[in-house]
Amino acid sequence: MPNGRYSLYDPHDRTPLGEERFSCAPGPAGWRYVSKTYASGGAVLGTVDLTLDSRSRPLRMELRAGGWQVRGGAVDGVAWVRTDPADPTGDSASEGHDRAHGFAGDSPAFLIATARLLRLAEGASARVRLVAFSGAALAPRTCDQGWRLVEVASHPTETGPLVVERYQVADLETGEQREVHLAGDVVLAAPGVELEELDSPPNPWTPG
Repeated sequence: MPNGRYSLYDPHDRTPLGEERFSCAPGPAGWRYVSKTYASGGAVLGTVDLTLDSRSRPLRMELRAGGWQVRGGAVDGVAWVRTDPADPTGDSASEGHDRAHGFAGDSPAFLIATARLLRLAEGASARVRLVAFSGAALAPRTCDQGWRLVEVASHPTETGPLVVERYQVADLETGEQREVHLAGDVVLAAPGVELEELDSPPNPWTPG
């Protein structure tokens, strides 16, 4: 079960935004990722608890940030409930549903989840519709992305070969493109994300 730390920064001017401490592993359902995000001063900014099923669909998702909580999962697309945990009446709760393929968000967990869901072969591409929750408000936003697995390369390490996948990800609304590098179920690098610590090798995963 890899435990590690990502540093988070603004991808445009590299302003530090904090860090995310995580653990992830295969489980009875499929795969689970849990994390806490911290500000530079050490305050907790949010948490992520994401479980994928055997087909890499979001079986269960729980996000907390800015006094908000979002719970969701795959239900004829994806469905979610956004609440204020401090509101005993539940008046602040709002429900949503979209015929999307999965979720997106600030955490690197969602990059891994989308790559696992698509299971692209090298050179292949696909379009995917996601519901994104970001920032302290965790407000939902639907987005369409284009994913292409540009290259799969094997790198020798002391513990055996490390298979690294290089993806090109495009926002189909704005045309903005970015590169994402994954090894198993760990993000090595992506815009705004750097892997700083990892106490054991990633859990292997072979696309295609």
